[in-house]
Amino acid sequence: MSQQAGYSPSFKRPAEILRMRRKRAHSEGVSSGGRGAIASPCEGASISAVRPFSPGPLFGQGRSGGGVKRRNPFASIENTFSSPAKKKVFIYTDDDADSSDSVKPGGSAGVEGEKSTTRTLPFSERLLQAEELSKDVPSKKPTSLSEDDSLFEDEDLFQEERTPILKSPQAGAVTSITPPACVEYPADWSLKTRLLFTSLLPFSWAVQPRATEEAQGLTQHCRGQYTTIPQSIQDPRTSAELRCGFQQCLQFWQHPSLSWLSLFPRIGAERSFTGKNVPWAQDMALQQSLMSEWSVSLSSLYSLLKARLCPYFYVCSYQFTALFRASGLAGNSNITALLTPTTRGLREAMKADGIEFTLPLLEERRKSKEQGSTAHNQETDGEEEETQSEDDDEDDGGFSWLTEMGVQDKIKKPDNISIKLHKERNSVCLDHKPESVVCVSGTHTFTLINFLINCKSLVAGAGSQAGLPPTLLAPTAFRGATLHSLKARSVNVKTQVRAAYQDVCSLEVTGPIMPHSLHALTSLLRPAQRGGFSTALYTHEPTAVLNTHTTTREQAEQAVELDGCGLHPSTIQQLQEPSTLGKSPLRQLHLNNYSYTWKS
Repeated sequence: MSQQAGYSPSFKRPAEILRMRRKRAHSEGVSSGGRGAIASPCEGASISAVRPFSPGPLFGQGRSGGGVKRRNPFASIENTFSSPAKKKVFIYTDDDADSSDSVKPGGSAGVEGEKSTTRTLPFSERLLQAEELSKDVPSKKPTSLSEDDSLFEDEDLFQEERTPILKSPQAGAVTSITPPACVEYPADWSLKTRLLFTSLLPFSWAVQPRATEEAQGLTQHCRGQYTTIPQSIQDPRTSAELRCGFQQCLQFWQHPSLSWLSLFPRIGAERSFTGKNVPWAQDMALQQSLMSEWSVSLSSLYSLLKARLCPYFYVCSYQFTALFRASGLAGNSNITALLTPTTRGLREAMKADGIEFTLPLLEERRKSKEQGSTAHNQETDGEEEETQSEDDDEDDGGFSWLTEMGVQDKIKKPDNISIKLHKERNSVCLDHKPESVVCVSGTHTFTLINFLINCKSLVAGAGSQAGLPPTLLAPTAFRGATLHSLKARSVNVKTQVRAAYQDVCSLEVTGPIMPHSLHALTSLLRPAQRGGFSTALYTHEPTAVLNTHTTTREQAEQAVELDGCGLHPSTIQQLQEPSTLGKSPLRQLHLNNYSYTWKS
């Protein structure tokens, strides 16, 4: 079987094209020879029932209608077999400028009588024509240059706007990159128990470090030295600075340290201590030895904090968590301490020792009420006057009306303790709630340290944590501290995205994660993951309220240097900013195109 020139046996013609060609051949046969021309095979030798595929030469020159140049309908469509039908784009090249046919000024084929001819405009004229069309009629589609293009311009199939692609010398010019919208996120002073990083790039470089890389990371952490991480890393697995920096980010200091017990978290952790070996539970001498060592470590931490050699530390007991911050952090010019949650008994004991403190969340609520509308203030004042009058009536126990009736001796009155508790019911309602957080600042923080050392209720007297001192956590070394490391592991999983599955790499970090560790890890992963990752943060809920704003306008204007505290300068800069999260810690953190977004 002879094949036409330019015909490919593997080429599959679309059914719509074949149908249109058969229809055209039928109409041409009827117009040239009538019914007899189609019915007689011998007579119709000069007319083909189906026009063969011919991109170049004239076809059917022996017909009565004359030869018509048929343009290849796929000449301007790239990758016809796999591309969708809607993606038709006109690509003009310099080779088209050699054509010598004619066309009307409108750009469409001109038809004169029964013959139709087509011509391609020179390349320079097409450039000018495309510019005029884009200025005058921006939404107008390019005009077809051949009658065969009508096969592909069905309005139901092609709704997208087609524009010519014009090549110019400036096409490969480098454009200016817009700077990222947010290069930093607010500091989160709450303690985290778990971080889960996810990214499309693998985290294999973060696990199984070499012995020299781990040793160098430990040395840099102890000496407070930091190496410069390149902003663009081609292969993180071959970057020694990146792997050493990751090991440095995982280190922290803790006291006491018991290898068979996990001493964080302490609030609500009775189950983790159940069934474990606790030899100090019944040994008073051992309990006194533990408390003596703990007191030395706490005093050492406060001395380092006062000298601004330690930026902050945490005291985690079975009842509350205390955060001590050096002057200059969180916008405060003095040393500050936050305790949460507290009880009425603890607050009364602090007052008895001369410790002055404030309730920041209650003060914010009071200020918000004062800044309300005038009508709301008047209503509030009326309620306060009524409450005050009720309190005046309750000075005598609230039973003056019994005296007026003359039956005060026949009814048993409650004792004075019950009356006092009834009056202080508002303060009792704050117990174990986020609103019970107290703030101590200035020299009263030293009194608070002595209070914690001498407080008998600081250590549990019974239960699984009986006789065990609180856990001390700090980013720098102190007396009696033990160097610990956060646990990190990398896992690759597949997640479903629409109809397909996509590989997602994850990095999990567990342990007592302090604010400096969170910032150091995100700063390290920023160039390693090429500016794109997501983080899920799991907060130790009793510490979420430690983000409470405690800065005054006068304190925020004073700057304190903290260069010797052992943290990276960018981490110090973040921790110096006043807290803005309030009672809500960070829950999710996303980095996209080197720009941060977060959810609290």
